Amino acid sequence: MKKGLILSIGILTLSLSSCKKSEEGNKGIIKADSANTQVLADNGAIDSTIAYNTDINGNKSIKTDYVYKATDGTLVKVVFNYDPKSRNVSITNNKKTFVLDKSEAKVNETIYQKDDMKATVKGDSLIIHQGENIIELVKTKI
Repeated sequence: MKKGLILSIGILTLSLSSCKKSEEGNKGIIKADSANTQVLADNGAIDSTIAYNTDINGNKSIKTDYVYKATDGTLVKVVFNYDPKSRNVSITNNKKTFVLDKSEAKVNETIYQKDDMKATVKGDSLIIHQGENIIELVKTKI
């Protein structure tokens, strides 16, 4: 019985010492820095015209595509590209796509422009100036 007790204590000690859990984690995984996920306007303030999606873990991601509705009921797909290298907006309607580059951003307003076409984003509204025409769009809840 003494041998059995000594043997079981030895096995228990051996198993406890060999199963030490490392608190360092997997050294092959690179940790991503997700601290700065806010897009800033040209003046350095947070651009309020950009909406974020938040997942169940609290991580924010930038929502890039919306459906806008014109005053005549026409639906328009608008895709915002927030890549720091090339910030632009793509406006698609009737199988035609217009890509406008970001030209100016304020805290509550962002302006995109290309040639004679200009789009101003303020909150849920998008106002397009194309020559003499002014088209007002409002973000839908689709």
